[in-house]
Order: sequence, then structure tokens, then C-alpha cells
Amino acid sequence: MNLIAEQPYIKIVREVNSIEQIDIEHQRKMYLYEEKIVTEHREFSIDDVLDISYRFIGMDGGLLYLHTIYGAYSYIVKNSPEAFVEAFKAYRKTMHTGEKDL
Repeated sequence: MNLIAEQPYIKIVREVNSIEQIDIEHQRKMYLYEEKIVTEHREFSIDDVLDISYRFIGMDGGLLYLHTIYGAYSYIVKNSPEAFVEAFKAYRKTMHTGEKDL
């Protein structure tokens, strides 16, 4: 299993008690392998991922979208996921052409 790229993302967990609400930010990573994309709690077969896109929201980051045959999954990113997206698209292109030079 060869690692092609990785992308940091965050998960915000909101805890509410009787007097306050606290947002806890968990740092996580998404990994692109030849056969799958792996997040903290999910694995997507590379064949099930149709596309990856992202949209910046303000100056503090944005959303990375995994478009799969099961629907779209969004992940909060604080830095540009452009390198991760380009690595995915380049790998998908090599899958269709049969070339394996990465």
C-alpha cells in the first residue's frame, strides 16, 4: 500500500453543558493510497471516489469535498488542499492510461 498524498483536516466537536458551549477542534489527516482514501473513521475505495474538489470560505480555510458513488463527504481544511486534489487527479489519470509513473 503506497502513500501518494496526505491532507490535514479538522473535526469540530461541540460540547454543551448547563452553562456553556465549547467547540473542541481535533486535528486529523486524510491519506491517499493507490487503492483507497482513508480518513479517521472512513475508508473509500479509490474506485468509489468520483472526484475531489474544494471551496474556500473566508480567510480561515474551507471545505474539501469527496464526491463518491455514495454521496458527497465534506471535510474542514485550514490550508489549501490543492496538492492533495492534484495528486488524486493525476493518479486517476494514470489509472485510466495505464501509466504508473508518479
